[in-house]
Amino acid sequence: MGGRKQAMDEEFQGFMTSRWPRLMRTAYLLTGEQYAAEDLVQSSMEKVYAAWRRVRQADDPDAYVRRVVTNTHARRFRRRLREDLAPPGGDGSPLGELAHRPDRGDRMAQADDRAALLRGLAELPLRQRQAVVLRYWEDLSETQTAEAMGCSVGAVKSNAAKGIAKLRAIPALAAVVDR
Repeated sequence: MGGRKQAMDEEFQGFMTSRWPRLMRTAYLLTGEQYAAEDLVQSSMEKVYAAWRRVRQADDPDAYVRRVVTNTHARRFRRRLREDLAPPGGDGSPLGELAHRPDRGDRMAQADDRAALLRGLAELPLRQRQAVVLRYWEDLSETQTAEAMGCSVGAVKSNAAKGIAKLRAIPALAAVVDR
């Protein structure tokens, strides 16, 4: 009996180790903060470990784990106010204007673009942020995204379209897209 548990523990550890970087990226995009992303992934992995027998027998264990991460995030941050999720901007507004846009090859410009995009994501409502992150960063299909979010494909399409439209309406991000 002890050997079987040890084998399952090792199997879980291998699974977790191989998925950790991708889960951290997803969690970071959902939360907007490194420490919150680490906490989210760790909490999710605790839940996955507790249900490891079911997870390992699932048709797509990665989809199962994405769903756990998404649901854990939704539960944790559902009641928080939008202002608590958005990192503060330097000028008091969530997104300050990025006046001068250097060449695309410039690493500082890329960092500025990334920071503006992360602030923009933080401004989106929870479901729109989830849809945009899962569809476009995780490159999931609409069906996979719907499964991870626990909603219909139509809801994914609607939330993703609204989220992208809001991101395009942000002047700092419009400058990035127009280059």
